[in-house]
Amino acid sequence: MRCLLRKVVLMVCLAAATPAWPQDNPGREQLSRFANGMTSMQADFEQRVIRNDGVIEDQSDGKVWLQQPQLFRWEYGGDFPEIVVADGKQIWIYDEVLEQVTVKPQSEFSADSPLGLITDFERLDEQFEVREAGDLDGMVLLELRSKDAESDFERILLGLADDELRMMTLEDAFGIRTELNFSMLQRNLTLDTDLFRFVPPDGVDVIGALGFETPQP
Repeated sequence: MRCLLRKVVLMVCLAAATPAWPQDNPGREQLSRFANGMTSMQADFEQRVIRNDGVIEDQSDGKVWLQQPQLFRWEYGGDFPEIVVADGKQIWIYDEVLEQVTVKPQSEFSADSPLGLITDFERLDEQFEVREAGDLDGMVLLELRSKDAESDFERILLGLADDELRMMTLEDAFGIRTELNFSMLQRNLTLDTDLFRFVPPDGVDVIGALGFETPQP
């Protein structure tokens, strides 16, 4: 299942605030350099969802594109292909197997965004207790613990190397862990605007579209 990661995906936005951090904080320093001046990003990803008993519940891979300030697209491959697109006003989730599209207002998913917060440093300490968490496999680790009892995530672990985000692990209150590993990451590309535009294919069910404009082909 992709429900935990979907909560991340549906709340993504980009920003590029760069306040000064105290010295001797390698995780924060790499995170700052990663986000400084970033307007767009493209990467491959691998994802695993692991239950608290260690069983892998879901495993998939795909591509992600992000464009400042609040556009994104995630494409999942494998046996259950899925596309998630934010066009700045609404979120489109297309499940190809179910032939179903769910559309929701994007404003519902902007308040507590782990991927958004890592590039919006002014909000980072407002939402999380942040601490350096050592090293792992050549990455410096940064641990985020939510200050909000209602947050979907109790703990987020970021792994950075060479001033790039390489890994993100998210844990919820039930001990379910979602692991994301990023590769082939590129910043500040000129991205095709059609990446952030979604038109429901003919014949699919569209849920939650009432009150929204549906883009025309």
